[in-house]
Amino acid sequence: MQKGSIRVQTENIFPIIKKFLYSEHDIFLRELISNAVDATQKLKTLSSIGEAKGEIGDLSVVISLDAEAKTLTISDKGVGMTGEEVDKYINQVAFSGAEEFLNKYKGQNENNIIGHFGLGFYSSFMVSDKVEIITRSFRESPAVRWECDGSPEYQLEETTKEQRGTDIVLHINEESQEFLEADRIKAVLNRFCRFLPVPIFFEGEQVNNPTPAWTRKPSELTPEDYQAFYKELYPYNEAPLFWIHLNVDYPFNLTGILYFPKIKQSYEIQKDKIQLYSNQVFVTDEVKDIVPEFLMLLQGVIDSPDIPLNVSRSYLQGDPNVKKINNHITKKVADKLEEIFNKNRKEFEDKWESLGLFVKYGMMTDDKFLEKAEKFHIMQDAAGTEFYTLEEYKNATVALQKNKDGKQVIIYATDPVQQNTFIKAATDKGYKVVKLETIVDAAFINQMEMKWSDVHFTRVDADIADNLVDRQDASASVLNAEQEEQLKKLFEQQPAGLHLTVEVKGLSPDAAPVVATRPEFMRRMKDMAAVSGPMGSFYAGMPDEVMLTVNGNHSIYQQILAAGDSGQQEKMTRNLADLALLSQGLLKGAALTSFIERSVELMEKG
Repeated sequence: MQKGSIRVQTENIFPIIKKFLYSEHDIFLRELISNAVDATQKLKTLSSIGEAKGEIGDLSVVISLDAEAKTLTISDKGVGMTGEEVDKYINQVAFSGAEEFLNKYKGQNENNIIGHFGLGFYSSFMVSDKVEIITRSFRESPAVRWECDGSPEYQLEETTKEQRGTDIVLHINEESQEFLEADRIKAVLNRFCRFLPVPIFFEGEQVNNPTPAWTRKPSELTPEDYQAFYKELYPYNEAPLFWIHLNVDYPFNLTGILYFPKIKQSYEIQKDKIQLYSNQVFVTDEVKDIVPEFLMLLQGVIDSPDIPLNVSRSYLQGDPNVKKINNHITKKVADKLEEIFNKNRKEFEDKWESLGLFVKYGMMTDDKFLEKAEKFHIMQDAAGTEFYTLEEYKNATVALQKNKDGKQVIIYATDPVQQNTFIKAATDKGYKVVKLETIVDAAFINQMEMKWSDVHFTRVDADIADNLVDRQDASASVLNAEQEEQLKKLFEQQPAGLHLTVEVKGLSPDAAPVVATRPEFMRRMKDMAAVSGPMGSFYAGMPDEVMLTVNGNHSIYQQILAAGDSGQQEKMTRNLADLALLSQGLLKGAALTSFIERSVELMEKG
């Protein structure tokens, strides 16, 4: 029997591992199973080049639980280790067995090797009082048993073991008894090991799919295969809209399948995250630095052996491959969207409710994507019957909707039902009104006005229809100056929470007697403030700006001004103003109650 001290660069490696090396304790199982898979893949490689003789047989990895003995065992039938290898790879932590193996067999299928022996093994001491290794090499060599209790002291001795391979036996410590529960182990295996490339068994059942869809060639897969894999990842989700298969081997390695899910307005952002793998070993579902921010709503899997298992934020932010992967994913998504738009525009339009969120996020945050997206970003008209690209909208509105600054005015509605009166007034003038009603549209409009220098957005209720493109001078009304002044005074009462400005204009006698509009700039600031938290509190706390445009040519004002009773005049004008505010959803609470009571009173008198 050999006894000795593990030759590490510090005596304090175990406290470091327990506290700092891994943020989650259950990661130990991933590390040990990854090592088992690594050993199995090494054997396959050596067998394929004739260095490992004979039949290699069953290569599954088995996890066994013995709650009574308080042990958890990970067993593989891979290359195993000789006593010298145990001494070198386990006792001399500074070296890595996988690194040496990669150097020796460079160019021979090394991508199949996780290459993670070394410190990964020591994660077992996070949950164990004692760890045993019982191993027998594929080479003609006696089996050996290694044991360590978490101090630098170990013992190594010859033993008997029938099969080639390695058993790691963890004697689970008092604080980690949860890892003696089958359900807890199943949950960890499901998270970290469900797509490992070697069959993994626990309690007699295989817990993984060794050949998930992303590891196969796109030409081998049917739409049903992609749908089935999505169901495997997200069993309770609706079928996805479509998917993108990533398959790159130069200048970096990247495979994966990204799905576009159906998104509702109330969608819980980041509910089902994209999962990052390294050679089919789960790394993380925090992929913020790898996947462009606007595509964080996508679902699926990306796998890159160029990203190490023990991945950190600082590594991701500084790694040049990560930036390349990020750019590649952006390009693939843009190309796929353009392809669908060009091949089947109707299908694209039908899916726009969900796709629009991705596209608009991308256009706001990524200028390269914006450049491509201008070809397939579409806007639906307020009636819901027609879609326009930006170019198509410009062509359809060039005669009527170019303002005096030479900018194309995009007139939009955020609530076609509530804004129906304004939409009708605008379309009666020949204007095209589009819907911009999603959770991102307020920010999208502001961003696009900066990026599209020749475009200006105006909400359909930002002014009377005559003023939506260019503000018109006040038209003459049939009222004289004294009557106009009297009418202005009657309307200039300031309801709580509103700041009213009143103007009298000579509109068509058939137009509404009063129109309440909300000037674009201030309303937009308040909309943005509502979603920007404390930073927007200045604008959020300000009263709503409302312009009341009184149509001096409407016949009702002749009646109001002719009425001698100033109290009656006030009630009638107040009611007309309230009707206009009601169309904007600005009449609430006590003001709405007063309006109803006043209306009844006026009807009784009438």
